[in-house]
Parts: sequence; structure tokens; C-alpha cells
Amino acid sequence: MSQAPVSHASQAEAAARDYAAWQQAVAAVLAKARRVDVSELPAEPERLLDTPTYDGVTIAPLYTRRDETAETALPGEFPFVRGRDAHRDVNRGWLVSAAFGAGESDPAATNQTILDGLENGISAVWLSVGADALPATGVAKALEGVLLDLAPLTLDAGADTAAAAEQVLALLDARAAAGDGVTDRAAVTVSLGAAPLTSRFADRADVDLAAAVALAQTAAGRDETVRALTVDGTVFHNAGASDAEELGAAIATGLEYLRALTSAGLTISQALGQVEFRFSASDDQFQTIAKLRAGRQLWARIAQVCGASEFGGAPQHAVTSAAMMTQRDPWVNMLRTTLAAFGAGVGGADSVTVLPFDAAVPAGTLETSKSFAARIARNTQLLLLEESHLGRVLDPAAGSWFVEDLTASIAAKAWEFFQQIEADGGFAAALESGLVADRIAVTRAARESDIAHRKTAVTGVNEFPNLDEKPLPVGASAPLDDVARYGAAFEALRTRSDSYLAENGSRPKVLLAALGSVAEHNGRTTFASNLLASGGIEAVNPGTLDLGTLPGVVRDAGTTVAVLCGTDKRYGTDGVPAVDALRAAGIETVLLAGPEKTFADAEGSDRPDGFLTARIDAVSALSGLLDTLGVK
Repeated sequence: MSQAPVSHASQAEAAARDYAAWQQAVAAVLAKARRVDVSELPAEPERLLDTPTYDGVTIAPLYTRRDETAETALPGEFPFVRGRDAHRDVNRGWLVSAAFGAGESDPAATNQTILDGLENGISAVWLSVGADALPATGVAKALEGVLLDLAPLTLDAGADTAAAAEQVLALLDARAAAGDGVTDRAAVTVSLGAAPLTSRFADRADVDLAAAVALAQTAAGRDETVRALTVDGTVFHNAGASDAEELGAAIATGLEYLRALTSAGLTISQALGQVEFRFSASDDQFQTIAKLRAGRQLWARIAQVCGASEFGGAPQHAVTSAAMMTQRDPWVNMLRTTLAAFGAGVGGADSVTVLPFDAAVPAGTLETSKSFAARIARNTQLLLLEESHLGRVLDPAAGSWFVEDLTASIAAKAWEFFQQIEADGGFAAALESGLVADRIAVTRAARESDIAHRKTAVTGVNEFPNLDEKPLPVGASAPLDDVARYGAAFEALRTRSDSYLAENGSRPKVLLAALGSVAEHNGRTTFASNLLASGGIEAVNPGTLDLGTLPGVVRDAGTTVAVLCGTDKRYGTDGVPAVDALRAAGIETVLLAGPEKTFADAEGSDRPDGFLTARIDAVSALSGLLDTLGVK
């Protein structure tokens, strides 16, 4: 006998009962963990596990059908959330881009490096031209043997963009006249890389807007696919912007370009065809996936309002975040860039550039070759494409309740910022008024505070630092010094320690005064050692404190600063005597690994001089401690 079909209403009721039962289970666990009664928790206890982003977007602990959104259009269809190209070659996936030309002056050497890269898996060329890079006159030589219908070219020429573009276009004309065998000239893809507005934000030299528009007018008449303008969102990210701020500022910039292009006589479809975007990809893979998807949706909306929805699929070039790169323990950067490349590829970027793991380190510090770092960066993408086959599915994150909700939320926040910029008169006006910079500065300060308080971990910098790694050269000029790198504040402390090491033959030291058994003090001695090392301070741990031998221990440690480590209970019985003994043995500054409440009744010299807890402003505390230790 067949069963009667279950109605949608009864299914909804069953789902509601299941969700309520899950909420009760969550409440029971949270109440136990917080040592409160279930009745003291809010009606939706799972909200206690929400995580806010710098955009004010809430990341929930669980996503269900309750968070389901309307299904988005297929790849290649407006609003292009799932990708701008429905026919992308899934055997190739995204384009593996690499940067060439920076710090080089020999076009022949650059050409050889490019050809080697192409032979080993590179499928797009990002060529730096101009100051401190390949000269514009050497562009044609550098591109000898490079088939631009197979490996698209992007220029990064700053103030020399017009000169470099002239060289490239002349090269295309010469190849066409010579019969280069390319039957579909539109397959030849070149980005001239003019970025006058975003370069102005970053205080970089570039062509002005009028010159960029002139390039676009020329490019629009070419048989090849040539785009003149790049909206470089990475400059906002590198200044400290959140994901939505990067997107909002980027589409405002793009709209400013559209206005200039159409005012110069281009049609809206031609103008849209002259703009591409460059975004940062961070090691938060889901944020990166959602950001790129949201970026396409936002630009598609701009195109729709302009009456050209079908032309709203602009190319996206994702570059792994320069801000997340560290100087200390730079090998961890390989993991960061792998996550970023994963997010960029899954998020639908048309091309991806992975920065070398040593991008933030002075040249020669790691005793590895430039080609080694470039090979690791290239192979990071190739492994994702060739072994993990990430390019074989377009938008694999589609349908995920989490990713779809995050995409919509980031897009909404970015659109709000875009509207604020428009209300201020557009991007150029908002740049002059300081609106964009001021908004980004607030986010940067919030992130720096989280890192300083170690609410946000930067592995190898403010968590799990390695004091035994080779010091950076004292006074060496470091790359990415114009980027708001996440680890910079802690790394500045390490630099002070390196200078002290170079002058004195040893690092500044602090004595760990452990109370009780190893089981009692191990947690806090480990915490203190990790915290001190993040500021370049060596922790001397002689084991459990022995008052009888303490004077000799202090003398051997060679420091006048000690950190008392033990349990709260042990502090209650042995804390004051230990502080007194340390002072009597020559310790001038006594710090406590633990909360101030454990010494609430102590006064005067019986009381520690400071308290080290998990959420202190570690940058400020460690800077002060270096001052105390005489470190300049």
C-alpha cells in the first residue's frame, strides 16, 4: 500500500521542530561551558556563536535551508555571480599569471624568464615596465616568442603606460602584417593597465585620466581584445580596507571611468569593454570566494543601470594579498598564498597571480634564489589546477547556503559604501574629501587592534614566533613598505630585538619564575614564552622557582625583569612571597602571567608591576618591556 504524500506544511513543521531541538542542544552545551543556567541564555542561543566581520557581516555557526536564497543565474548570464564565461575551458581552468620585469633592465633576460615560465605552466604574463623595471623600449624584445592569443598580456607601467602601450600595439601591428598565423585577432588579449584613479589613491605615478581615456579610444578600435583601464582594488586592500570597502571603492572607480569614456564618445558597450578589475585574495578562503562573486554582481548591476546588462561581465584578476605576507617565518606565506589561490580560483577569477613567499623579505635574506620563490608561487596554482582539478567546475561554491548568504551580504555592504561615495560626488570627489581614506583607516585601525590584542592570529608573528630564525639584516630596505601588512607592528619589535642582538651578541631576556609543579605552571610559562618571543624577547626558563638558589638563577639569567607563572590558586598562597624574593634577588620589574584579580589584596612592593593576559595590547606591552630592557 503506497504512502500518502507529505505536504509542504508538514515538512516545514517537522523542520521547525528539528531546528528547535537543535537549539535546545546548543543551549545546553553553551550553558554548561559558560556555567550559567539555560534560562539565562537568549532565545536564539546559537547567536552567541556568531562572528562579525570588519564589514559588519555576521558569520553564523550553522547555515540551513532557513538561509536559502534564490538560485542565481548560470555562469555567463547576468548578473554573472557564477562567472562571466559559460564556456571557459575546464581543462585549463583559470589563467596562471606571473609577474615579470620588476627590478630588471635587460629585455633579453626578461624574455628568457617569461619563456621559461610559459614552458613550465604560466598561462598569462603580467609585465612591469618603467621606473625600476623593464624600459618601455624593451617591451617588444621581452615579448619575442610569446603568443598573446594563448598567453594574455597585462602591462603594469605606471607613468610609462602610454609609451609601453605604444610599443605593444606596434608589436601587434607588426605581427599581423607579417602573418603570425592568428586567424581570430580577438583571441589576442592585452590589458594596457592604465589606472589613474586608483594610482592616485595609492600615491603612485600613472598616466592621467585624459591619457587613459585616449588609450581606451585607441583600444576600442582594435581588432584584438585590448582593454585600457584597470580598476586596481588591491590598493584599497593594501591600505587596510575590508572586502566590502575594496569592492565599493572599486566599482565607484569603475563608474568614474565609464563616465569619462562615454563623455569622450565611446558607447556604453565599448566603455564597459575597456574596464577590468584587479582584487586581492586573502587567506580567508570563503571571504575571497564570496568577494569575487559579489564583485561580479555589483559591476553587473552598474551595467544594468547603464542599459547594457549583457556587457556587465568584466574580467577579474586576483592577486594574493600583499598585506597578509610576513617577513618573519615567511615560509608560512606558502600556506597563506595556497588558501588565497584556492579562494580566488573557486571564486571565479579569470586569472590569478600568487606572490612569492618571500615578497616581504629583503632580497637575499633567506639564501634562496629568486627562481625558487617564483617556482613555488607558480606550482601552488598548478597543483590546485592539475592535481586538485579545481578548474573543472565553474563556481563549485554555488548553492552553499553559507557562501550564497556571504556573497549577498558582502555585496549589500559594498553597495552601501558605493552609494556613500556617489553621494559625495563620485570617486574622484570622495578621494579629495578624504571619505575613502578615512573609512578605510577606521577598518585598518580595528584590524591592527585585533592583531595587537592577539584576537587575530598571524602565525609566526604574534603566535608561534620562531626566535631562532635568521635575523633580518639590520637597516635593510624591505619590500612592501607601502602596504599595511598585518604583522608589521610585531615585526617592528622583532627588528628592535635584531638590532640589540647585533650589538650585544644575545637577545633581550626575561626570566620565567615558575611556581608549583610542571603541570601547574606549564600553561602559563608556554603562554609567556610565546608572548615574549612575539616581541623578540627570549624567555629564560630554569624550571620551578627555588628560593634558595634564586639569587644565582637571577644572576645567570642576566636580566632584571621576571614573569611569575603559575595557577591562580598557587598565586594565592605563594604569589606575594615569590614577588618579594624576586625583588630581593635583584629583579627590578616583576610581571604576572595572569589576571590582576589574583593579587587584589597585595599592595606596594608585594604587588607585581604588570599583568600579562591573553587579550592585552601585546604590541604596547612588549614595546614598553623592550624599553625597560634598554632596547632602542
